[in-house]
Amino acid sequence: MATKLFVGNLSFNATPADLESLFGQAGAVSSVNIISDKFTGQSRGFGFVEMGSNQEAQAAIERFNGYEMQGRALTVNEAKPQEPRSGGGGGGGARGGRDRRW
Repeated sequence: MATKLFVGNLSFNATPADLESLFGQAGAVSSVNIISDKFTGQSRGFGFVEMGSNQEAQAAIERFNGYEMQGRALTVNEAKPQEPRSGGGGGGGARGGRDRRW
């Protein structure tokens, strides 16, 4: 079963290909996703790498946590499940969630 890893403290110049090449040294890489700002498109300095197995993920954590890539020491650990987001555009407000325009 694939295991998703959080990779933090990335250089803003790091590419998915850079991460795939690096983490490929520890095993099969299923996917790479660098998170970018939705307005500017610039990297936010972190991403996720999905490894083919739990053993490969553990090997990648041991090998690359603290590893210097493009002048920055990476933070690598097992990704936590994404928490549901609250807030946003719908509901609430002074009219009990109704968005009427008169």
